[in-house]
Amino acid sequence: MNLFRNTICANGAKYLGDGLSKCATLTSLDLDLSENSIGGNGVKYLEEGITKCASLTSLNLNLRSNNIYDNGAKYLREGISKCVTFTSLDLNLNYNRIGENGAKYLGEGISKCVTLTSLDLNLNYNRIGENGANYLIEGISKCATLTSLHLDLFKISIGENGAKYLGEGISKCATLTFLDLDLRETSFDENGAKYLGDGLSKCASLASLNLILRNNSIGDNGVKYLEEGISKCATLTSLDLDLSETSIGENGAKYLGEGILKCAILTSLNLFLERNRIGENGFRLLAKLVIKAKKLIKY
Repeated sequence: MNLFRNTICANGAKYLGDGLSKCATLTSLDLDLSENSIGGNGVKYLEEGITKCASLTSLNLNLRSNNIYDNGAKYLREGISKCVTFTSLDLNLNYNRIGENGAKYLGEGISKCVTLTSLDLNLNYNRIGENGANYLIEGISKCATLTSLHLDLFKISIGENGAKYLGEGISKCATLTFLDLDLRETSFDENGAKYLGDGLSKCASLASLNLILRNNSIGDNGVKYLEEGISKCATLTSLDLDLSETSIGENGAKYLGEGILKCAILTSLNLFLERNRIGENGFRLLAKLVIKAKKLIKY
């Protein structure tokens, strides 16, 4: 159901919630309410209806740009925590002025989804900060059956501490096979890269990794730490890595190539390295090492 930009307010969300509450056999719901004005109360009405869909296993809810604030996140927590049959949850909460407390509510709700295998959570352009990142990943790490995770924190300043929390949380997601992290412009530095690399090194079942670190200050040492972690993912077959605008030089390119070479069963590689300081020698080193990775069939 696509209701994008329809000047829907809280009352409209109430009517939707009332209707959904009568869908007793519904198993999958895809609802796009982006760029409306439902606010926190609208979320409350929606979740009251959705939680009565006792057979629901898959929910894709787009609430981008609805000014739900922390209060709306609280109602989401209450709704999500009651949906114990969920296996797939996709929440787009971009541009909603959610803060640290809102992230805490979301993390608490997600932690109750004990049958969840796939989670897609978009929170870019909110205000959750480093503590909010901690609350989120703490909740996510309690989903014991999670195999697929997409987490978008673009434009959220999580810094070094936030990176530490993310790394520690990811290391606890023992069943992950697919991980997609968007950490563009998150005040990430080389220490943050180290924490993230440490966390990734413990993802024993990871087969596919998409990591976007564009426009952060990780530098050559940060690349070294990242690749040391990624190269320990023994089951990794697919790697997409965006390190554009991250202050990488010739040494960083060398570390990157050496790490890729250690990924013994990697078959697919996509690298994005725009606007760095790698130079001709750096690219020559990188290309030479990548070509040596003979199992690669796509790069």
